[in-house]
Amino acid sequence: GLIVAPPRTGKTMLLQEIADSVSENHPELHLMVLLIDERPEEVTEMRRRVKGEVIASSMDREVESHVRIGQLIIERGKRLAEAGHGVFVLLDSITRTARAFNKWVGNTGRTMSGGLDIKALEIPRKMFGTARRFEEGGSLTVVATALIETGSRMDDAIFQEFKGTGNMEMMLSRDLADRRIWPSIDITRSGTRHEENFFTEEEYGYVTMIRRHLITLTPAEAMDKLIKMMEKFPSNAEFFEKVRLMM
Repeated sequence: GLIVAPPRTGKTMLLQEIADSVSENHPELHLMVLLIDERPEEVTEMRRRVKGEVIASSMDREVESHVRIGQLIIERGKRLAEAGHGVFVLLDSITRTARAFNKWVGNTGRTMSGGLDIKALEIPRKMFGTARRFEEGGSLTVVATALIETGSRMDDAIFQEFKGTGNMEMMLSRDLADRRIWPSIDITRSGTRHEENFFTEEEYGYVTMIRRHLITLTPAEAMDKLIKMMEKFPSNAEFFEKVRLMM
């Protein structure tokens, strides 16, 4: 899955919340948080907060470190999954990972928009595409962040290459963040492939009805209303029961 984040939209806080949720609700999963080219203080905070394995190559490290650690950790996650384990990897970010590989491969003579070498994305694509369920019974989930609206044409080009390649895309909104709506998810532009597989037929009917209603509102109104609705119920089952009674 891909979390698409403009600057100052609470990306790091959201990742910490996701990590906490995985640890609490699925303690059987092997949780790995991979931080590439992040600020050292963010690495320290993530290690303090997350109840899982946090691996980092911070921005004060060389490009070779980013490349090596990125490949090693994804490969390790794959091996654990092949051995039958459930593995959940949070990668922050696929954008900085691709930037590191762009410096690492050098100039091969074929560049895309923003000076991105065409070979720079080969390994990051494989890293992101490693996620799957394995025949041996294990599974590897990869949720990566992609940075947008940074003022960098290279970052925009990287996002366009990964856009639509995952099973889930979550768009964060600067407007929602400025309005102090948390999480700042633009639900009108977010979605999951084959989301019907996660619900019973009856539940999916409720989800469809809710989405059809929210799509008529502005992104800020939609998220604010959804948050207020869900805060009233401790579980999805109780939330859906309320929706059923309203029908």
